[in-house]
Amino acid sequence: MSRPSVLVTGATGKTGRRVADRLTALGHPVVRASRTSDQPLRWEDPATWSAALRGVDAAYLSYYPDLAAPEAPAVVEKFTAAARDAGLRKLVLLSGRGEANARRCEEIVAAGGLAYGIVRASWFAQNFTEGQLLDAVRAGMVALPAGTTPEPFVDVDDIADVAVAVLTDDRHIGGVYEVTGPRLLTFAQAAAEISVASGLDVGYLPVSAEQFHLRLVAEVGPDHARLLTDLCVEVFDGRNASLGDGVRRALGREPRDFAEVCRQAAASGVWRR
Repeated sequence: MSRPSVLVTGATGKTGRRVADRLTALGHPVVRASRTSDQPLRWEDPATWSAALRGVDAAYLSYYPDLAAPEAPAVVEKFTAAARDAGLRKLVLLSGRGEANARRCEEIVAAGGLAYGIVRASWFAQNFTEGQLLDAVRAGMVALPAGTTPEPFVDVDDIADVAVAVLTDDRHIGGVYEVTGPRLLTFAQAAAEISVASGLDVGYLPVSAEQFHLRLVAEVGPDHARLLTDLCVEVFDGRNASLGDGVRRALGREPRDFAEVCRQAAASGVWRR
């Protein structure tokens, strides 16, 4: 019997790429969709959604730039309706832990008339290895408006494993999985662990939201800089300074520790200057 086909949005991103690769390895036909994929999908252009949704059984919804964006709930509502109209059976949303707008998007998906699952994550450990902070690590200084707030850094591979479980196993229908790492670390402690694993001297500089925004404008433009700054202000107030049990509940194992992610990243050479 053939396995159900799955649409993976954001298929070139941190989580989408991993989810698509895992589904392919399991034998599921996968439609990899993103702005730059062979199957294009642009969130601002609903005309691109129909072809991506055609003939698939389930979808992984990873919204870019973030569910914190003001337009996200309206887009998620339209996409959920389009998925239902296209005959999809299941929709799995990658959500943001501690984000008010993300919670609204969760409610939209839950009320959308499809089988669904929620994978709720906060700060990715791989933001230091694949994301915007990679160059900062290589330069030796990570500057963020996080103060001394601890964060349960989560391995993106764990997120992908949970998402695949929810997509492929109906026992997870209606489930909400808060995925975190196994311990809390401040960003200063995270920088110290990166230093130990990489052999680099990496520090952490707590900056104000205004300083952070000014530095970002030149890098990503004013709109994206404002979104990222507002998101930091929202989630770095301590609301995520607790551990979730989503990895254990979904997979029956403990989440991977930040130190192990650092050791693997160092071995790959990604932090070499």
